[in-house]
Amino acid sequence: MGIEPLGTLVWALLGGVSYDALFPHGISRYAIGGLFVGLGVVVIYLGTSLIPGASTFLESTLSYVSDQSRFQEYRPSRDWRLVFTAGILLGAVVYAVVYQGGAWTTDVQPWRLFFGGILVGIGTRIGKGCTSGHGVCGVGSRSKTSLVGVATFLIVAIGTAQLVAALGVTP
Repeated sequence: MGIEPLGTLVWALLGGVSYDALFPHGISRYAIGGLFVGLGVVVIYLGTSLIPGASTFLESTLSYVSDQSRFQEYRPSRDWRLVFTAGILLGAVVYAVVYQGGAWTTDVQPWRLFFGGILVGIGTRIGKGCTSGHGVCGVGSRSKTSLVGVATFLIVAIGTAQLVAALGVTP
């Protein structure tokens, strides 16, 4: 499949939404963010010989307060995972200050955010990792499981978004 048919397929899956509608301010901030994510993965891997991932943060954090063996396996790496997650949160704060004047806002109702977070957590456990971990680290290391996982995530996400939009559901 060449580039043009692939672009046409993506355009059709997105419901005919134009590039300008998807990225009204261009793609530079996303490209810069992607470079920082990639750099972070390289730094963590070179410093720890471990593949970084946000989905193990909760389990590694619980190793501070629980003696259960499933949490204790993360003891050697829990400190950098805590710093890694703090960096994700700090990045969101910096983005809000620089691009949104200091406030992070959403039209999504709090209960939807809460239940959406629970569903994401369940999906993360079932999928043996988060979408970013599979997408950045797994695809980057040519893991067949991650390639299939990312393709599945994208197909389901695009399909769900199209279905929700067709049903007229709003935030």
